[in-house]
Amino acid sequence: KYMMAELFGRKDGYCNGKGGSMHIADATRGILGANGIVGAGHNIAVGSGLAIQYKKTDQVCVCFFGDASTNQSTFHEALNLASIWKLPVVFVCENNGYGISVSQKRHQAITDISVRASSYNMPGITIDGNDLFAVYEAVGEAVARARKGQGPTLIECKTYRWRGHFEGDPTVYRPEGELEAWIKKDPIPRVEKYLLENGVMTEEEIKKMNDEVDKMVVEAIEFAEKSPVPSLESALTDVYSDIVEEGRVR
Repeated sequence: KYMMAELFGRKDGYCNGKGGSMHIADATRGILGANGIVGAGHNIAVGSGLAIQYKKTDQVCVCFFGDASTNQSTFHEALNLASIWKLPVVFVCENNGYGISVSQKRHQAITDISVRASSYNMPGITIDGNDLFAVYEAVGEAVARARKGQGPTLIECKTYRWRGHFEGDPTVYRPEGELEAWIKKDPIPRVEKYLLENGVMTEEEIKKMNDEVDKMVVEAIEFAEKSPVPSLESALTDVYSDIVEEGRVR
Protein backbone atom coordinates (compact mmCIF):
# COMPACT_ATOMS: atom_id res chain seq x y z
CA LYS A 1 0.00 0.00 0.00
CA TYR A 2 2.94 2.35 0.59
CA MET A 3 4.14 1.72 -2.94
CA MET A 4 0.69 2.52 -4.30
CA ALA A 5 0.65 5.72 -2.27
CA GLU A 6 4.02 6.63 -3.76
CA LEU A 7 2.69 6.02 -7.27
CA PHE A 8 -0.17 8.37 -6.40
CA GLY A 9 2.33 10.99 -5.21
CA ARG A 10 0.95 10.93 -1.67
CA LYS A 11 2.54 11.66 1.70
CA ASP A 12 2.19 8.09 2.99
CA GLY A 13 4.26 6.69 0.14
CA TYR A 14 7.70 5.14 0.65
CA CYS A 15 9.34 8.43 -0.35
CA ASN A 16 6.61 10.73 0.97
CA GLY A 17 5.22 11.07 -2.53
CA LYS A 18 8.38 12.61 -3.95
CA GLY A 19 9.91 9.53 -5.54
CA GLY A 20 7.10 8.61 -7.86
CA SER A 21 7.28 5.58 -10.14
CA MET A 22 10.90 6.22 -11.14
CA HIS A 23 12.59 6.54 -7.76
CA ILE A 24 10.85 4.29 -5.24
CA ALA A 25 13.21 3.38 -2.42
CA ASP A 26 13.02 1.94 1.09
CA ALA A 27 16.34 1.69 2.89
CA THR A 28 14.76 -0.21 5.80
CA ARG A 29 14.16 -3.11 3.40
CA GLY A 30 17.42 -2.75 1.56
CA ILE A 31 15.77 -1.25 -1.52
CA LEU A 32 18.23 1.41 -2.65
CA GLY A 33 15.89 2.73 -5.30
CA ALA A 34 15.44 2.81 -9.03
CA ASN A 35 17.20 5.48 -11.05
CA GLY A 36 15.95 7.70 -13.83
CA ILE A 37 19.40 7.74 -15.43
CA VAL A 38 20.04 4.71 -17.65
CA GLY A 39 22.83 2.57 -16.22
CA ALA A 40 23.25 4.64 -13.05
CA GLY A 41 22.31 1.75 -10.79
CA HIS A 42 25.25 -0.47 -11.77
CA ASN A 43 27.85 1.45 -9.82
CA ILE A 44 25.51 2.09 -6.89
CA ALA A 45 25.19 -1.70 -6.61
CA VAL A 46 28.96 -2.06 -6.58
CA GLY A 47 29.17 0.50 -3.78
CA SER A 48 26.58 -1.46 -1.87
CA GLY A 49 28.53 -4.66 -2.44
CA LEU A 50 31.69 -3.01 -1.14
CA ALA A 51 29.85 -1.87 2.00
CA ILE A 52 28.56 -5.42 2.55
CA GLN A 53 32.05 -6.84 2.15
CA TYR A 54 33.54 -4.23 4.48
CA LYS A 55 30.92 -4.75 7.18
CA LYS A 56 30.88 -8.56 6.75
CA THR A 57 27.08 -8.69 6.96
CA ASP A 58 26.62 -11.78 4.74
CA GLN A 59 24.18 -9.83 2.57
CA VAL A 60 24.13 -9.85 -1.22
CA CYS A 61 23.25 -6.92 -3.47
CA VAL A 62 21.05 -7.76 -6.47
CA CYS A 63 21.15 -5.21 -9.28
CA PHE A 64 18.36 -5.18 -11.89
CA PHE A 65 18.71 -3.41 -15.23
CA GLY A 66 17.63 -3.57 -18.86
CA ASP A 67 19.45 -4.79 -21.95
CA ALA A 68 20.12 -1.34 -23.43
CA SER A 69 21.85 -0.16 -20.25
CA THR A 70 24.60 -2.72 -20.81
CA ASN A 71 25.86 -0.45 -23.59
CA GLN A 72 26.66 2.21 -21.00
CA SER A 73 30.18 2.52 -19.66
CA THR A 74 28.87 2.15 -16.12
CA PHE A 75 27.94 -1.47 -16.82
CA HIS A 76 31.48 -2.39 -17.81
CA GLU A 77 33.07 -0.37 -15.02
CA ALA A 78 30.78 -2.00 -12.46
CA LEU A 79 31.41 -5.57 -13.60
CA ASN A 80 35.14 -4.98 -13.80
CA LEU A 81 35.49 -3.58 -10.28
CA ALA A 82 33.04 -6.06 -8.75
CA SER A 83 35.05 -8.92 -10.22
CA ILE A 84 38.44 -7.51 -9.17
CA TRP A 85 37.29 -7.09 -5.58
CA LYS A 86 35.07 -10.21 -5.60
CA LEU A 87 32.11 -8.24 -4.32
CA PRO A 88 28.84 -9.97 -3.34
CA VAL A 89 26.77 -8.60 -6.22
CA VAL A 90 24.39 -10.42 -8.56
CA PHE A 91 23.80 -8.50 -11.79
CA VAL A 92 20.40 -9.37 -13.29
CA CYS A 93 19.75 -8.15 -16.83
CA GLU A 94 16.07 -8.19 -17.77
CA ASN A 95 16.45 -8.44 -21.53
CA ASN A 96 13.09 -7.59 -23.07
CA GLY A 97 14.62 -7.18 -26.51
CA TYR A 98 14.16 -3.43 -26.79
CA GLY A 99 15.84 -0.23 -25.68
CA ILE A 100 12.76 2.02 -25.79
CA SER A 101 11.87 1.36 -29.45
CA VAL A 102 15.19 -0.01 -30.73
CA SER A 103 15.49 -3.79 -30.96
CA GLN A 104 18.54 -5.46 -29.48
CA LYS A 105 19.85 -6.58 -32.87
CA ARG A 106 20.05 -2.92 -33.89
CA HIS A 107 21.99 -1.69 -30.85
CA GLN A 108 24.16 -4.69 -29.99
CA ALA A 109 26.36 -7.02 -32.02
CA ILE A 110 25.68 -9.93 -29.66
CA THR A 111 22.65 -12.10 -29.03
CA ASP A 112 23.35 -13.07 -25.43
CA ILE A 113 24.44 -10.28 -23.10
CA SER A 114 25.73 -12.85 -20.63
CA VAL A 115 28.82 -13.41 -22.81
CA ARG A 116 30.11 -10.03 -21.65
CA ALA A 117 30.78 -11.54 -18.24
CA SER A 118 33.74 -13.47 -19.63
CA SER A 119 35.57 -10.19 -20.24
CA TYR A 120 35.61 -9.67 -16.48
CA ASN A 121 36.33 -13.26 -15.45
CA MET A 122 32.96 -13.86 -13.84
CA PRO A 123 30.20 -16.40 -14.53
CA GLY A 124 27.57 -15.35 -17.03
CA ILE A 125 24.38 -17.25 -17.78
CA THR A 126 21.36 -16.71 -20.03
CA ILE A 127 18.04 -18.15 -18.89
CA ASP A 128 14.34 -18.04 -19.70
CA GLY A 129 13.27 -15.07 -17.63
CA ASN A 130 9.65 -16.21 -17.81
CA ASP A 131 10.48 -19.52 -16.13
CA LEU A 132 10.08 -19.02 -12.39
CA PHE A 133 12.05 -22.11 -11.47
CA ALA A 134 14.93 -21.34 -13.82
CA VAL A 135 15.23 -17.86 -12.32
CA TYR A 136 15.02 -19.20 -8.76
CA GLU A 137 17.74 -21.77 -9.40
CA ALA A 138 20.10 -19.39 -11.20
CA VAL A 139 19.78 -16.61 -8.64
CA GLY A 140 20.09 -19.07 -5.77
CA GLU A 141 23.38 -20.36 -7.13
CA ALA A 142 24.67 -16.83 -7.73
CA VAL A 143 23.74 -15.71 -4.21
CA ALA A 144 25.39 -18.77 -2.66
CA ARG A 145 28.52 -18.09 -4.70
CA ALA A 146 28.58 -14.45 -3.59
CA ARG A 147 28.22 -15.41 0.07
CA LYS A 148 31.19 -17.74 -0.24
CA GLY A 149 33.32 -14.79 -1.27
CA GLN A 150 33.60 -15.98 -4.87
CA GLY A 151 32.44 -12.71 -6.38
CA PRO A 152 29.70 -11.51 -8.73
CA THR A 153 27.59 -13.24 -11.37
CA LEU A 154 25.81 -11.89 -14.44
CA ILE A 155 22.38 -13.41 -15.11
CA GLU A 156 20.56 -12.51 -18.31
CA CYS A 157 16.81 -13.16 -18.17
CA LYS A 158 15.20 -13.30 -21.60
CA THR A 159 11.74 -11.80 -21.24
CA TYR A 160 9.40 -9.35 -22.94
CA ARG A 161 7.62 -6.05 -22.40
CA TRP A 162 3.93 -6.44 -23.18
CA ARG A 163 3.11 -2.75 -23.13
CA GLY A 164 4.97 0.14 -24.72
CA HIS A 165 7.89 1.96 -23.18
CA PHE A 166 5.41 4.59 -22.02
CA GLU A 167 1.64 4.99 -22.01
CA GLY A 168 0.63 6.09 -25.48
CA ASP A 169 3.54 4.30 -27.17
CA PRO A 170 2.07 2.98 -30.47
CA THR A 171 4.67 0.12 -30.50
CA VAL A 172 4.78 0.18 -34.31
CA TYR A 173 8.36 -1.10 -34.10
CA ARG A 174 7.20 -4.58 -33.10
CA PRO A 175 6.97 -7.27 -35.79
CA GLU A 176 3.51 -8.71 -36.34
CA GLY A 177 2.78 -11.63 -34.04
CA GLU A 178 5.71 -11.01 -31.69
CA LEU A 179 3.60 -9.83 -28.76
CA GLU A 180 1.12 -12.68 -29.15
CA ALA A 181 3.95 -15.22 -29.13
CA TRP A 182 5.34 -13.82 -25.89
CA ILE A 183 1.96 -13.63 -24.19
CA LYS A 184 1.81 -17.41 -24.54
CA LYS A 185 5.00 -17.52 -22.43
CA ASP A 186 3.40 -15.63 -19.53
CA PRO A 187 5.10 -17.01 -16.40
CA ILE A 188 1.98 -16.90 -14.20
CA PRO A 189 -0.11 -19.45 -16.17
CA ARG A 190 3.03 -21.57 -16.54
CA VAL A 191 3.51 -21.73 -12.78
CA GLU A 192 -0.19 -22.33 -12.23
CA LYS A 193 -0.08 -25.25 -14.67
CA TYR A 194 2.91 -26.73 -12.84
CA LEU A 195 1.24 -26.39 -9.43
CA LEU A 196 -1.92 -28.12 -10.65
CA GLU A 197 -0.20 -30.91 -12.58
CA ASN A 198 2.09 -31.74 -9.66
CA GLY A 199 -0.59 -31.62 -7.01
CA VAL A 200 0.99 -28.71 -5.18
CA MET A 201 -2.23 -26.66 -5.19
CA THR A 202 -5.84 -27.17 -6.21
CA GLU A 203 -7.86 -24.86 -8.46
CA GLU A 204 -9.82 -23.75 -5.39
CA GLU A 205 -6.62 -22.83 -3.54
CA ILE A 206 -5.29 -20.89 -6.52
CA LYS A 207 -8.58 -19.00 -6.88
CA LYS A 208 -8.53 -18.16 -3.18
CA MET A 209 -4.96 -16.87 -3.47
CA ASN A 210 -5.84 -14.76 -6.52
CA ASP A 211 -8.87 -13.32 -4.72
CA GLU A 212 -6.68 -12.39 -1.74
CA VAL A 213 -4.23 -10.63 -4.04
CA ASP A 214 -7.05 -8.73 -5.77
CA LYS A 215 -8.31 -7.64 -2.35
CA MET A 216 -4.84 -6.42 -1.37
CA VAL A 217 -4.59 -4.34 -4.55
CA VAL A 218 -8.02 -2.76 -4.02
CA GLU A 219 -7.14 -1.93 -0.41
CA ALA A 220 -3.82 -0.44 -1.51
CA ILE A 221 -5.59 1.82 -4.01
CA GLU A 222 -8.09 2.93 -1.37
CA PHE A 223 -5.23 3.65 1.04
CA ALA A 224 -3.43 5.72 -1.60
CA GLU A 225 -6.53 7.70 -2.49
CA LYS A 226 -7.10 8.61 1.17
CA SER A 227 -3.48 9.56 1.79
CA PRO A 228 -2.82 13.34 1.96
CA VAL A 229 -0.92 15.24 -0.69
CA PRO A 230 2.58 16.40 0.39
CA SER A 231 2.82 20.03 1.47
CA LEU A 232 4.65 22.58 -0.64
CA GLU A 233 7.20 22.97 2.14
CA SER A 234 8.10 19.28 1.96
CA ALA A 235 9.57 19.84 -1.51
CA LEU A 236 12.64 21.29 0.20
CA THR A 237 13.06 18.46 2.72
CA ASP A 238 15.01 15.21 2.23
CA VAL A 239 17.30 16.99 -0.21
CA TYR A 240 20.33 17.07 2.07
CA SER A 241 21.05 15.22 5.29
CA ASP A 242 20.49 17.26 8.41
CA ILE A 243 22.56 14.93 10.59
CA VAL A 244 26.01 16.34 11.28
CA GLU A 245 28.57 14.27 13.13
CA GLU A 246 32.16 15.28 13.78
CA GLY A 247 31.88 18.11 11.30
CA ARG A 248 30.73 15.88 8.46
CA VAL A 249 27.33 15.51 6.88
CA ARG A 250 26.18 11.92 7.15
